[in-house]
Amino acid sequence: MIFLLRWLLFPFSLIYHLVVWIRNKCYDLRIFHSQSFDIPTIVVGNLAVGGTGKSPLTEYLIRLLKKDTRIATLSRGYGRTTKGFRRVDTSSSAREVGDEPLQFKRKFPDIQVYVCENRCYGIEQIKASCDVILLDDAFQHRKLKPGFSVLLFDFQSLMNPILMLPTGNFRDELSSAKRADCIVITKCPTEISDFQRQQIERKLRKYSNAPLFYSTIAYDMAQDLTGHESQLNLNGTDVLLLSGIANPKPLSDYLTAQGCRIELLSFPDHHQYEEKDYKQILSRFEQMKGKDKIILTTEKDIQRIDTTLFKEMPLFYIPIRIQFLDQKQEEFDLLIKNYISSRMR
Repeated sequence: MIFLLRWLLFPFSLIYHLVVWIRNKCYDLRIFHSQSFDIPTIVVGNLAVGGTGKSPLTEYLIRLLKKDTRIATLSRGYGRTTKGFRRVDTSSSAREVGDEPLQFKRKFPDIQVYVCENRCYGIEQIKASCDVILLDDAFQHRKLKPGFSVLLFDFQSLMNPILMLPTGNFRDELSSAKRADCIVITKCPTEISDFQRQQIERKLRKYSNAPLFYSTIAYDMAQDLTGHESQLNLNGTDVLLLSGIANPKPLSDYLTAQGCRIELLSFPDHHQYEEKDYKQILSRFEQMKGKDKIILTTEKDIQRIDTTLFKEMPLFYIPIRIQFLDQKQEEFDLLIKNYISSRMR
């Protein structure tokens, strides 16, 4: 039914595509102004809606650069109830600053984390206090001309026809890939066929000759509410998988491969959990019949959950990280470091 409805909305996709094309053309022709900055600015973004792994890639960049540079991250703060420019503290709430910025700050408390809808204004506020600014999900923010753009594509999205919203999942045209300084294909299977690579490269090389990298998602050990790794044996465990992310399937598939029996309770991406949701979670958990049963969620969700309600419950979360394929990690690292060093001379 949803599939049919999306195709019935195809005329609106054509209108949306036209509006996006006109907007991009106005920036390309400098009818609309883009602002650049002297400080190194790295944008991590995508062209489609949904989870492409921007947060794990941003965290990868933080780990790569934090030893030698003062890092600040700047995000819109999607899902927050506040407006304007705000500094993120470890004591902030997801409602105030958004779940992803809060995750960055709690995971890397020594870096600076900020949110602001207007990225140029945000950069002006923080550029004096840092050496490098990482901008999460700002590829479409054309008012900013970044120093370096990392464009992400979910592997599966390139296996399907490229269609704009609302029929498809793309919010920008594929030709915008020409603005990328490098492209990372995320959530790849560990074994990609030559045919699949050719399909992907045939689509992207029409518009961009930027360095192309393939990556997959790696899952770390589950952690408890104190943030310590748990020695859970997932094999044979009954799991209530609590998900408020765009695409829980990769995590569900991973847990199934680990021998878990999964019951999925899914909410919309960036969902703000409320009392009725907690009642539903506890009710579903009580109805599960397994002896060794747990509640498992994502690192992004745990920022939005009132964990005080689960102190006596077996609630865990599982962090993820990006892992480059084809032994290309050093090549990617060098690309980023060369950009930083060229701008900091």
